[in-house]
Amino acid sequence: MSTLRIEHRTAFTYEAPVFSSYNEARLTPAWLPRQRVLESRVDASPATWRSSYRDYWESEVLVFEVLQPHERLTVVGSSLVEVSSVPAREERVTWDTLTGPRFQDLLSEYLGISDVTEPTDELAAFARDAAGRMGPDATARAICDHLHDQMRYVPGSTTVHTPARDAWEARSGVCQDFAHLAIGALRTVGIPARYVSGYLHPKRDAEIGETVSGESHAWVEWWTGDWFGFDPTNDREVGDHHVIVARAREYTDVPPLTGVVAGSTTDLDVQVRVTQVE
Repeated sequence: MSTLRIEHRTAFTYEAPVFSSYNEARLTPAWLPRQRVLESRVDASPATWRSSYRDYWESEVLVFEVLQPHERLTVVGSSLVEVSSVPAREERVTWDTLTGPRFQDLLSEYLGISDVTEPTDELAAFARDAAGRMGPDATARAICDHLHDQMRYVPGSTTVHTPARDAWEARSGVCQDFAHLAIGALRTVGIPARYVSGYLHPKRDAEIGETVSGESHAWVEWWTGDWFGFDPTNDREVGDHHVIVARAREYTDVPPLTGVVAGSTTDLDVQVRVTQVE
């Protein structure tokens, strides 16, 4: 078990004064059996109005607008979260159960393939071959292992709008691309899969109280009798250094920060700082 303090700071600097902006922020960690949110707040400066709601995917969303001239906008999400590891488990469902009408209906939202998650023919063929030789959990793990072996993590090599198949063809991408590729391949063989956004403490051997540059991160969960989290970018099971903020079909359902600005282009600076306090 780990207790992590997280600060996610996003600063927009405009070339000329902006007179209005309308924004949504999903920066609040989720309350889950494996994680307890001890403290959490999201601050936006400036902001002339703010409210919050829980969206369809059960994510906590801050809505705020700025209706005054401003040359800079800063959004800071701060939280203290206690995270437990997920115990290892045995495979619990067969292909017959997984592909039966009951779960195909109940989990249909996590089985559809969109333009964002559609795999290439090559990756889909790998997934089908694995499914023909192994059970659902082993197939899912093989897909993630394959992505980690074939892909390079290259910051800045893609954008939030890059389709998964383009990242595969380039054999490079960021965590979002690894997650979308895994989701598309898993769904191709009938394994329900969802996109998870959150934070990763990247330094396993960090001392208690040591603050490090963390990551706004993304990984996957697949359903084989229960949801199971896996980080294909780092090729490891999700543990007590992963903090969940939102879960949905794909990135576009739960972007961390989105909005509309009436004004000039911007300079963007994002910093995530993580401290393990226990």
